[in-house]
Amino acid sequence: MEKVSILHLITAAKNASPFDVNMAYDAGFDKIMSYTNVALHEVAGLTQDTIFSRSASGIKRESIFIGGRDIDLAMDMQAAVKNSMFVPFEISSFSDPSGAFTTAAAMMAKVEFELVKHFGRGLPGRSVSIFGAGGPVGGCAAVIAALAGAKVELVGHRGVAQIQEKVEAYNKRYGINTIAVDGSTDAAKKKMVEQTEVAICAAAAGVRVLELAHFGQSSSLKVVADVNAVPPSGIEGINSMANGELIEGTNIYGIGALAVGKLKYETQHALLKEMLHDKHAVHLDFNAAFILAGKLLKG
Repeated sequence: MEKVSILHLITAAKNASPFDVNMAYDAGFDKIMSYTNVALHEVAGLTQDTIFSRSASGIKRESIFIGGRDIDLAMDMQAAVKNSMFVPFEISSFSDPSGAFTTAAAMMAKVEFELVKHFGRGLPGRSVSIFGAGGPVGGCAAVIAALAGAKVELVGHRGVAQIQEKVEAYNKRYGINTIAVDGSTDAAKKKMVEQTEVAICAAAAGVRVLELAHFGQSSSLKVVADVNAVPPSGIEGINSMANGELIEGTNIYGIGALAVGKLKYETQHALLKEMLHDKHAVHLDFNAAFILAGKLLKG
């Protein structure tokens, strides 16, 4: 008799995400067990309790999901999971804190798709400016874009000092070369959009960071994307359902929050199913999500 499939959901947060629980059930897991308020040093023990309670064949029906809100902590926790296992006691893991990895991956995959479709070249060498990069989605988007070869700016909408610490931390940890730029005034925003090709809004829900007056006449801007589904939109002129259409009165293509969300859902669902059905242990993070989201867009 085949053992039930179990997803062990580990998070440093007070609560497990109902979104992730629903996604895991819909992907086919029989049971989801959540472990909350978990500290980094506790991850190894939880992992070994998981792998040693079943036979080498039985643990193929188990996986570990890392939640939380901090993208660096999630990566550290996933590393602790991997370092706590050995052949043949290996199970799959997937980190996606607050859905940030799959959301950022879906957004940047859609940006790259539109760049290739309309301008013949994707992210490598492109200039990308990101509002809200201090948060998990914006920060992850910055890392994905930089690792893909883009020249990335983290925009401080309350000044450069606000975001400089994140720039230094991301550059050191991920071996990238992002910079901080000022986006605190209308003049600073207009200057920025005249020098960038892609603008991303991953700021807090309901916060508008770019008006049409800032970017509508930009001669360099090609694609803008917004993950804010709560009115008002983070970028004026983008409908939440916008899926690569020109923003009215401009030559700029817009990607809305619900269009990003649809691909995010498809990506997370597929990665959860991959853990459930892959014969070998897989370890999935924002890199895997970005690659898969790109494949899904290409059909």
